Amino acid sequence: MGAPQIDFVPLIADLTAALAAGLLALVAARWCAASTAVPKRPTQEVARAAGEVVREHTRIRRFVAGRLDRSVATGLLLTAALGVTLVGGLVLGILAVLVRRVGAIQHVDNSVAAWGYDHRSSASTNGLRAITELGNIRIVIVIAVVLVLVDAIRHRNGWSFLFLLVVLAGMEATQLGVKELVGRLRPTLNPAAATLGPSFPSGHSATAAAFYAAAALIIGRSLRRPIRQFVIAAAMGIAVAVAASRVLLDLHWLSDVVGGLSLGWGWFALCAVIFGGQLLRPTVAADVASAQASAPKPPRAEHSPQRPRRPGLRKREA
Repeated sequence: MGAPQIDFVPLIADLTAALAAGLLALVAARWCAASTAVPKRPTQEVARAAGEVVREHTRIRRFVAGRLDRSVATGLLLTAALGVTLVGGLVLGILAVLVRRVGAIQHVDNSVAAWGYDHRSSASTNGLRAITELGNIRIVIVIAVVLVLVDAIRHRNGWSFLFLLVVLAGMEATQLGVKELVGRLRPTLNPAAATLGPSFPSGHSATAAAFYAAAALIIGRSLRRPIRQFVIAAAMGIAVAVAASRVLLDLHWLSDVVGGLSLGWGWFALCAVIFGGQLLRPTVAADVASAQASAPKPPRAEHSPQRPRRPGLRKREA
Protein backbone atom coordinates (compact mmCIF):
# COMPACT_ATOMS: atom_id res chain seq x y z
CA MET A 1 0.00 0.00 0.00
CA GLY A 2 1.23 3.49 -0.78
CA ALA A 3 1.78 6.22 1.75
CA PRO A 4 -1.38 8.04 2.85
CA GLN A 5 -2.08 11.22 0.90
CA ILE A 6 -1.54 14.40 2.84
CA ASP A 7 -4.13 17.08 2.06
CA PHE A 8 -2.69 20.59 2.19
CA VAL A 9 -5.71 22.17 0.51
CA PRO A 10 -7.04 24.05 3.61
CA LEU A 11 -3.59 25.45 4.37
CA ILE A 12 -3.08 26.47 0.75
CA ALA A 13 -6.53 28.11 0.72
CA ASP A 14 -5.63 30.06 3.87
CA LEU A 15 -2.33 31.30 2.47
CA THR A 16 -3.95 32.15 -0.87
CA ALA A 17 -6.57 34.31 0.86
CA ALA A 18 -3.85 36.05 2.85
CA LEU A 19 -1.76 36.67 -0.28
CA ALA A 20 -4.76 38.05 -2.18
CA ALA A 21 -5.60 40.42 0.69
CA GLY A 22 -1.99 41.55 0.96
CA LEU A 23 -1.75 42.23 -2.78
CA LEU A 24 -5.00 44.17 -2.67
CA ALA A 25 -3.68 46.30 0.19
CA LEU A 26 -0.38 46.84 -1.66
CA VAL A 27 -2.16 47.97 -4.82
CA ALA A 28 -4.38 50.33 -2.80
CA ALA A 29 -1.37 51.78 -0.93
CA ARG A 30 0.56 52.36 -4.14
CA TRP A 31 -2.45 53.91 -5.83
CA CYS A 32 -2.83 56.34 -2.93
CA ALA A 33 0.89 57.14 -3.05
CA ALA A 34 0.79 57.77 -6.80
CA SER A 35 -2.31 59.93 -6.63
CA THR A 36 -1.51 63.63 -6.71
CA ALA A 37 -4.61 64.30 -4.63
CA VAL A 38 -3.25 62.40 -1.63
CA PRO A 39 -0.71 64.40 0.44
CA LYS A 40 2.42 62.82 1.86
CA ARG A 41 1.27 63.56 5.42
CA PRO A 42 -2.55 63.47 5.19
CA THR A 43 -3.32 64.26 8.83
CA GLN A 44 -0.95 67.23 8.96
CA GLU A 45 -1.96 68.62 5.57
CA VAL A 46 -5.69 68.40 6.28
CA ALA A 47 -5.22 70.09 9.66
CA ARG A 48 -3.13 72.86 8.09
CA ALA A 49 -5.71 73.39 5.33
CA ALA A 50 -8.48 73.65 7.92
CA GLY A 51 -6.46 76.25 9.79
CA GLU A 52 -5.94 78.30 6.62
CA VAL A 53 -9.68 78.35 5.94
CA VAL A 54 -10.42 79.46 9.49
CA ARG A 55 -7.76 82.20 9.28
CA GLU A 56 -9.70 84.00 6.55
CA HIS A 57 -12.59 84.68 8.95
CA THR A 58 -11.72 86.95 11.85
CA ARG A 59 -14.52 85.90 14.21
CA ILE A 60 -13.99 82.19 13.64
CA ARG A 61 -10.26 82.71 14.01
CA ARG A 62 -10.70 84.28 17.46
CA PHE A 63 -13.07 81.47 18.44
CA VAL A 64 -10.64 78.75 17.37
CA ALA A 65 -7.62 80.40 18.96
CA GLY A 66 -9.47 80.74 22.25
CA ARG A 67 -11.29 77.45 22.44
CA LEU A 68 -9.43 74.84 20.37
CA ASP A 69 -7.46 73.54 23.32
CA ARG A 70 -6.55 69.95 24.13
CA SER A 71 -9.78 69.13 25.97
CA VAL A 72 -11.96 70.30 23.08
CA ALA A 73 -9.65 68.92 20.38
CA THR A 74 -10.08 65.37 21.63
CA GLY A 75 -13.83 65.68 21.25
CA LEU A 76 -13.50 67.08 17.73
CA LEU A 77 -11.22 64.23 16.69
CA LEU A 78 -13.58 61.72 18.22
CA THR A 79 -16.44 63.17 16.18
CA ALA A 80 -14.38 62.89 12.99
CA ALA A 81 -13.47 59.32 13.88
CA LEU A 82 -17.12 58.29 13.97
CA GLY A 83 -17.29 58.84 10.23
CA VAL A 84 -14.15 56.76 9.66
CA THR A 85 -15.53 53.79 11.64
CA LEU A 86 -19.04 53.98 10.17
CA VAL A 87 -18.49 51.29 7.53
CA GLY A 88 -16.99 48.80 9.96
CA GLY A 89 -19.78 49.39 12.44
CA LEU A 90 -22.46 49.02 9.79
CA VAL A 91 -21.04 45.72 8.52
CA LEU A 92 -20.80 44.37 12.05
CA GLY A 93 -24.30 45.48 12.98
CA ILE A 94 -25.91 44.18 9.80
CA LEU A 95 -24.19 40.82 10.13
CA ALA A 96 -25.20 40.55 13.79
CA VAL A 97 -28.85 40.74 12.69
CA LEU A 98 -28.57 38.67 9.53
CA VAL A 99 -26.78 35.69 11.08
CA ARG A 100 -29.80 35.11 13.31
CA ARG A 101 -32.56 35.78 10.78
CA VAL A 102 -31.36 34.91 7.26
CA GLY A 103 -31.04 31.22 6.52
CA ALA A 104 -28.94 31.76 3.39
CA ILE A 105 -26.03 33.09 5.46
CA GLN A 106 -26.11 30.02 7.68
CA HIS A 107 -26.22 27.84 4.58
CA VAL A 108 -23.02 29.46 3.26
CA ASP A 109 -21.42 29.13 6.70
CA ASN A 110 -22.33 25.43 6.80
CA SER A 111 -20.92 24.80 3.33
CA VAL A 112 -17.57 26.44 4.10
CA ALA A 113 -17.30 24.62 7.44
CA ALA A 114 -18.07 21.26 5.80
CA TRP A 115 -15.48 21.88 3.08
CA GLY A 116 -12.78 22.59 5.65
CA TYR A 117 -13.77 19.52 7.67
CA ASP A 118 -13.78 17.21 4.63
CA HIS A 119 -10.29 18.32 3.53
CA ARG A 120 -8.66 18.33 6.95
CA SER A 121 -5.37 16.52 7.61
CA SER A 122 -2.86 16.53 10.45
CA ALA A 123 -0.35 18.49 8.38
CA SER A 124 -2.76 21.23 7.32
CA THR A 125 -4.28 21.41 10.81
CA ASN A 126 -0.86 21.95 12.39
CA GLY A 127 -0.10 24.72 9.91
CA LEU A 128 -3.46 26.39 10.50
CA ARG A 129 -3.00 26.19 14.27
CA ALA A 130 0.35 27.96 13.97
CA ILE A 131 -1.27 30.72 11.90
CA THR A 132 -4.25 31.14 14.20
CA GLU A 133 -1.94 31.72 17.17
CA LEU A 134 -0.95 35.04 15.57
CA GLY A 135 -4.38 36.27 16.70
CA ASN A 136 -4.09 34.87 20.23
CA ILE A 137 -4.25 37.80 22.64
CA ARG A 138 -1.36 36.38 24.70
CA ILE A 139 0.92 36.20 21.66
CA VAL A 140 -0.23 39.62 20.51
CA ILE A 141 0.59 41.17 23.90
CA VAL A 142 4.14 39.76 23.75
CA ILE A 143 4.65 41.19 20.25
CA ALA A 144 3.17 44.51 21.39
CA VAL A 145 5.57 44.77 24.34
CA VAL A 146 8.55 44.15 22.06
CA LEU A 147 7.25 46.70 19.56
CA VAL A 148 6.78 49.35 22.26
CA LEU A 149 10.30 48.82 23.64
CA VAL A 150 11.90 49.05 20.21
CA ASP A 151 9.90 52.16 19.32
CA ALA A 152 10.77 53.81 22.65
CA ILE A 153 14.49 53.17 22.08
CA ARG A 154 14.50 54.32 18.45
CA HIS A 155 12.15 57.30 18.59
CA ARG A 156 11.99 58.24 22.30
CA ASN A 157 8.22 58.23 21.94
CA GLY A 158 6.05 56.95 24.78
CA TRP A 159 2.76 57.45 22.93
CA SER A 160 3.05 54.10 21.12
CA PHE A 161 2.46 52.32 24.45
CA LEU A 162 -0.77 54.21 25.11
CA PHE A 163 -1.84 53.79 21.50
CA LEU A 164 -1.45 49.99 21.57
CA LEU A 165 -3.01 49.80 25.01
CA VAL A 166 -6.12 51.59 23.78
CA VAL A 167 -6.25 49.47 20.62
CA LEU A 168 -5.93 46.12 22.41
CA ALA A 169 -7.90 46.82 25.58
CA GLY A 170 -10.72 48.51 23.70
CA MET A 171 -10.79 45.78 21.09
CA GLU A 172 -11.03 42.99 23.66
CA ALA A 173 -13.76 44.74 25.64
CA THR A 174 -15.77 45.51 22.50
CA GLN A 175 -15.64 42.06 20.94
CA LEU A 176 -16.48 40.34 24.23
CA GLY A 177 -19.47 42.63 24.67
CA VAL A 178 -20.74 41.92 21.16
CA LYS A 179 -20.26 38.17 21.69
CA GLU A 180 -22.46 38.21 24.77
CA LEU A 181 -25.04 40.40 23.07
CA VAL A 182 -25.40 38.18 19.96
CA GLY A 183 -24.87 34.84 21.72
CA ARG A 184 -24.34 32.79 18.57
CA LEU A 185 -23.39 29.11 18.81
CA ARG A 186 -20.14 27.87 17.29
CA PRO A 187 -19.74 25.12 14.68
CA THR A 188 -20.17 21.59 16.03
CA LEU A 189 -17.73 19.75 13.73
CA ASN A 190 -14.78 20.46 16.01
CA PRO A 191 -15.49 19.44 19.64
CA ALA A 192 -13.01 22.05 20.91
CA ALA A 193 -15.23 24.86 19.61
CA ALA A 194 -17.93 24.14 22.20
CA THR A 195 -15.58 25.17 25.02
CA LEU A 196 -14.73 28.60 23.58
CA GLY A 197 -17.90 30.57 24.30
CA PRO A 198 -20.09 32.57 21.88
CA SER A 199 -19.10 32.65 18.23
CA PHE A 200 -19.91 36.08 16.71
CA PRO A 201 -17.68 37.96 16.08
CA SER A 202 -14.37 36.12 15.90
CA GLY A 203 -12.11 37.48 18.64
CA HIS A 204 -8.90 36.24 17.00
CA SER A 205 -9.89 37.94 13.74
CA ALA A 206 -10.80 41.22 15.44
CA THR A 207 -7.61 41.26 17.50
CA ALA A 208 -5.41 40.44 14.51
CA ALA A 209 -7.05 43.09 12.31
CA ALA A 210 -6.72 45.85 14.93
CA PHE A 211 -3.27 44.98 16.27
CA TYR A 212 -1.36 44.32 13.05
CA ALA A 213 -2.80 47.46 11.47
CA ALA A 214 -1.66 49.42 14.53
CA ALA A 215 1.76 47.75 14.39
CA ALA A 216 2.08 48.69 10.71
CA LEU A 217 1.27 52.30 11.59
CA ILE A 218 3.97 52.41 14.28
CA ILE A 219 6.62 50.60 12.23
CA GLY A 220 5.88 52.50 9.04
CA ARG A 221 6.63 55.92 10.53
CA SER A 222 10.39 55.39 10.14
CA LEU A 223 10.33 53.58 6.79
CA ARG A 224 10.51 54.82 3.24
CA ARG A 225 7.21 54.78 1.38
CA PRO A 226 7.78 51.63 -0.77
CA ILE A 227 8.77 49.57 2.28
CA ARG A 228 5.91 51.04 4.31
CA GLN A 229 3.48 49.85 1.63
CA PHE A 230 4.72 46.27 2.00
CA VAL A 231 4.32 46.52 5.78
CA ILE A 232 0.69 47.57 5.30
CA ALA A 233 0.15 44.67 2.91
CA ALA A 234 1.71 42.24 5.39
CA ALA A 235 -0.54 43.51 8.18
CA MET A 236 -3.68 42.92 6.13
CA GLY A 237 -2.42 39.54 4.94
CA ILE A 238 -1.75 38.33 8.48
CA ALA A 239 -5.21 39.42 9.65
CA VAL A 240 -6.93 37.60 6.78
CA ALA A 241 -4.76 34.50 7.34
CA VAL A 242 -5.79 34.40 10.99
CA ALA A 243 -9.45 34.86 10.07
CA ALA A 244 -9.37 32.11 7.45
CA SER A 245 -7.63 29.73 9.84
CA ARG A 246 -10.47 30.11 12.35
CA VAL A 247 -12.97 28.98 9.72
CA LEU A 248 -10.85 26.13 8.32
CA LEU A 249 -10.24 24.80 11.84
CA ASP A 250 -14.04 24.76 12.34
CA LEU A 251 -13.78 27.11 15.31
CA HIS A 252 -15.83 29.90 13.72
CA TRP A 253 -18.34 30.44 10.95
CA LEU A 254 -17.33 32.45 7.89
CA SER A 255 -19.65 35.30 8.86
CA ASP A 256 -18.00 35.38 12.31
CA VAL A 257 -14.59 36.24 10.88
CA VAL A 258 -16.03 38.80 8.44
CA GLY A 259 -17.62 40.53 11.42
CA GLY A 260 -14.38 40.22 13.40
CA LEU A 261 -12.29 41.81 10.65
CA SER A 262 -14.81 44.66 10.26
CA LEU A 263 -14.79 45.29 13.99
CA GLY A 264 -11.00 45.17 14.24
CA TRP A 265 -10.26 47.49 11.34
CA GLY A 266 -13.05 49.86 12.38
CA TRP A 267 -11.70 50.10 15.92
CA PHE A 268 -8.16 50.66 14.63
CA ALA A 269 -9.41 53.50 12.41
CA LEU A 270 -11.08 55.13 15.39
CA CYS A 271 -7.90 54.92 17.48
CA ALA A 272 -5.69 56.09 14.61
CA VAL A 273 -7.76 59.24 14.07
CA ILE A 274 -7.76 60.04 17.79
CA PHE A 275 -3.97 59.69 17.91
CA GLY A 276 -3.37 61.73 14.76
CA GLY A 277 -2.36 58.97 12.35
CA GLN A 278 1.39 58.75 11.81
CA LEU A 279 1.87 61.74 14.10
CA LEU A 280 0.84 59.35 16.91
CA ARG A 281 -0.04 61.98 19.47
CA PRO A 282 -3.57 62.86 20.57
CA THR A 283 -4.82 66.35 19.59
CA VAL A 284 -1.76 67.03 17.42
CA ALA A 285 -3.92 67.60 14.33
CA ALA A 286 -6.02 70.14 16.20
CA ASP A 287 -2.85 71.83 17.46
CA VAL A 288 -1.61 72.20 13.87
CA ALA A 289 -4.96 73.64 12.76
CA SER A 290 -5.03 76.07 15.69
CA ALA A 291 -1.47 77.25 15.01
CA GLN A 292 -2.22 77.74 11.33
CA ALA A 293 -5.43 79.64 12.12
CA SER A 294 -3.61 81.94 14.54
CA ALA A 295 -0.71 82.68 12.16
CA PRO A 296 -0.68 86.07 10.44
CA LYS A 297 -2.00 86.23 6.93
CA PRO A 298 0.68 86.15 4.20
CA PRO A 299 0.99 89.38 2.22
CA ARG A 300 -0.88 89.34 -1.05
CA ALA A 301 1.13 89.70 -4.24
CA GLU A 302 0.60 93.08 -5.87
CA HIS A 303 -0.62 92.93 -9.45
CA SER A 304 0.68 95.41 -12.00
CA PRO A 305 -2.02 97.92 -12.85
CA GLN A 306 -3.60 97.50 -16.25
CA ARG A 307 -3.21 100.29 -18.74
CA PRO A 308 -6.54 102.12 -19.06
CA ARG A 309 -8.19 101.92 -22.39
CA ARG A 310 -8.69 105.09 -24.34
CA PRO A 311 -12.31 106.06 -24.71
CA GLY A 312 -13.76 105.38 -28.09
CA LEU A 313 -11.15 102.73 -28.96
CA ARG A 314 -13.71 99.96 -29.40
CA LYS A 315 -15.81 102.25 -31.54
CA ARG A 316 -12.83 103.19 -33.74
CA GLU A 317 -11.84 99.55 -34.17
CA ALA A 318 -15.33 98.78 -35.37
